[in-house]
Amino acid sequence: MDNRSYKVALGGVISSLCLLAMFMAGVAPFLYLTLPMIAGALISIIVVEVNSSWALLTYIAVSLLSVFVTYDKESALIFILFFGHYPIIKQKIEKIRIRPLKSAVKIIVFNICIVLYYQLALTLLGIQDMTDDFAAFGKYGIYILWGLSNIIFVVYDYALGGCIDMYIKYLKPKIFRNKRN
Repeated sequence: MDNRSYKVALGGVISSLCLLAMFMAGVAPFLYLTLPMIAGALISIIVVEVNSSWALLTYIAVSLLSVFVTYDKESALIFILFFGHYPIIKQKIEKIRIRPLKSAVKIIVFNICIVLYYQLALTLLGIQDMTDDFAAFGKYGIYILWGLSNIIFVVYDYALGGCIDMYIKYLKPKIFRNKRN
């Protein structure tokens, strides 16, 4: 099989699986964060199998289509602003050798994306429920939720790294066992 046709076929399959996950966010709204995470993890397969440029094209295609296909625009927005591109950026960040610097860059990227998400969700989507959720925790509600979201991000980053390692070590050899390099 020619390399270009492999890239196109893999990109198409991953894109369709990502779009299915994004569509399911409208069917099961309680998974509005989990399904974009899964879609982002699928993008990491493109990063491993092809390269980050091809993964970026897949991310752009899924992002544009998810705006039109997904009923839950909030999940499409969080995919576009964080979960879709983070697996691509993660590959670049992992090359930083100084562990504290690597962790700091990850946290900074996450916080920039979350602040953008919050601002766009309030202005574009008019989601006022977010501010009500912060008020439930008192005057420090936003800081408590921001701290919790950073802790959850660290867990997500660790889990995503584990998923990528599992794919490379266990799934990829089983999928491509008959393919010769």
